[in-house]
Amino acid sequence: MSTDTDTDIHTSAPPPPKAPPEKGRRKSATRLGDRVFAGLSKGSGITLLVIMGAIAAFLGYRASLALAKNEGNFLTTFQWDANADPPVFGIAVLAFGTIVSSVIAMVIAVPIAVGIALFITYYAPRRVAAPLAYVIDLLAAVPSIVYGLWGALFLVPHLVGPYEWLDDLLGWTVVFSFDGSAPRSLMTAGILLAIMILPIITNVSREVFRQSPQTHQEAALALGATRWELIRMSVLPFGRSGVISASMLGLGRALGETMAVATVLSPSAILSAKILQPGGGTFAQNIASAFKEAGEFGRDALIASGLVLFVITLLVNGAARLIIARRKEYSGANA
Repeated sequence: MSTDTDTDIHTSAPPPPKAPPEKGRRKSATRLGDRVFAGLSKGSGITLLVIMGAIAAFLGYRASLALAKNEGNFLTTFQWDANADPPVFGIAVLAFGTIVSSVIAMVIAVPIAVGIALFITYYAPRRVAAPLAYVIDLLAAVPSIVYGLWGALFLVPHLVGPYEWLDDLLGWTVVFSFDGSAPRSLMTAGILLAIMILPIITNVSREVFRQSPQTHQEAALALGATRWELIRMSVLPFGRSGVISASMLGLGRALGETMAVATVLSPSAILSAKILQPGGGTFAQNIASAFKEAGEFGRDALIASGLVLFVITLLVNGAARLIIARRKEYSGANA
């Protein structure tokens, strides 16, 4: 009896190699609905760019007509007299007032809005959080003219006392000096703008904080973190980009607000560092106040100032995007 069979090793043959996919063959067919949606999305983006370009072209053309006849320096002249012969107008006072009032609004509104958003999301009981969030939503729907009337009839008279207190405490800085006149100033405009942009920043920040990963929060609590430590180490890093975006939305409204500022501000062609004193002006307020009496050339001059506001808004939003893009930790996906 042969023993060759005892030493035979039976091995399985390797599987045949798979045929390579045919060239040009797609793994999955794209559905008609997907193609339609992709086309509509792309068309929407292109349409937005076309509209932005058309606005910029219109503003640039009309502004060039006014600047060609301007006898003053558009960037440094304080006076705005586009209806004079020859016309003399500049944006020095308007640019200063717009930036100062918006910065005041942001300094006041952003910390308060973030605090309210954190309180509603992590501290307030449900029976308190729901009505408070509803009230914040209602504030975002109040028209600008209503804020302006409230500011003129209620806010302005009640700011005399606080301004006198600031003058006693910080009047030596000149910035907060106050002579007791009606407080129709850039500070008043900034406070009113802060109240107006508060709901926008609060609502967006609240929604961002609610999306904070639950696993991160549970891990922080498991390690013995307090509620504030949980917020500081888990929630705020995740929601930082959302807070920046919310702040930019609020800043955009503050830069372009018209009627409310025009109602509480006493415009003047004097550029002063005393933000509690009456005077100053903003781009939007000047356009609203001077448009009715302006002739054809005066309207072109106002459009030129609108072009500057348009550019400032684009620069602010571009800077915000750069801040988020340069810091990876601002991305929620990396939190």
